[in-house]
Amino acid sequence: MPMDADVQSHTRTLALRSPDHLRIGPFTVRHNPDWQLKYANYAIPDQGAEPTAADVQALIAAFRERDRMPRLEYLPGGAPAVEPALLAAGFTVENRAPILACAPADLLPPKPVDALVITEPATDAEFDAAARVQHHGYGGTGEPEGGEAAWLRNAAAGGGVAALATVDGVPAGAGGCSVPVDGLTELAGLAVADTFRRRGIGAALSAHLTATAFARACRVVWLEPGDADVERIYAGIGYRRIGEKLNISLDPA
Repeated sequence: MPMDADVQSHTRTLALRSPDHLRIGPFTVRHNPDWQLKYANYAIPDQGAEPTAADVQALIAAFRERDRMPRLEYLPGGAPAVEPALLAAGFTVENRAPILACAPADLLPPKPVDALVITEPATDAEFDAAARVQHHGYGGTGEPEGGEAAWLRNAAAGGGVAALATVDGVPAGAGGCSVPVDGLTELAGLAVADTFRRRGIGAALSAHLTATAFARACRVVWLEPGDADVERIYAGIGYRRIGEKLNISLDPA
């Protein structure tokens, strides 16, 4: 199976395992009732899906009934008929994001960072600190929603990875690798606090998460970089493009 198909299978399997998921026609909806962030609520089409207009309208209704933006994240090559059906219903492409992956033999060591310590959260306070760094790193204000710390806890408990980076004891970065499926895991939620950026912490934390996932028997770690600058950071530790993911949504009515 091509690597991009492996990645899509991984995301679909995790969506089907999530406790509040929905099946709407040829779509699986990953719904997070305690986390309104749009990136935590999205649908994935079945392989080869050919949705009808009624299927798409039912999907829109399911999102709106739960006060969520109708949104999909998927690799379009596995279901080429889906995008035209969504566009016909008024969806707008947010972006087409590269998908990167790394295998154990490709991982490169990052530059060392003075006073940086990376640990796996164990206490509620440590998980909350990691979630707070992520929340603020992605533009949030105040305290994070419960789903952010829960994702890290579930990832660590399910064979994935959670990590909290500190500099002189101050939380500086956080991230995780999802529960593995067939040896694949996604590196997600990587964030560095504003005052600690441009010091190499993101690369060091990414390399730590990736190496830990490999140590836990994962054969591939994949991710979606936020932009070209972030992609260059990942490329510097051994990640390479394997495909493209479509992020597409419908503005609120």
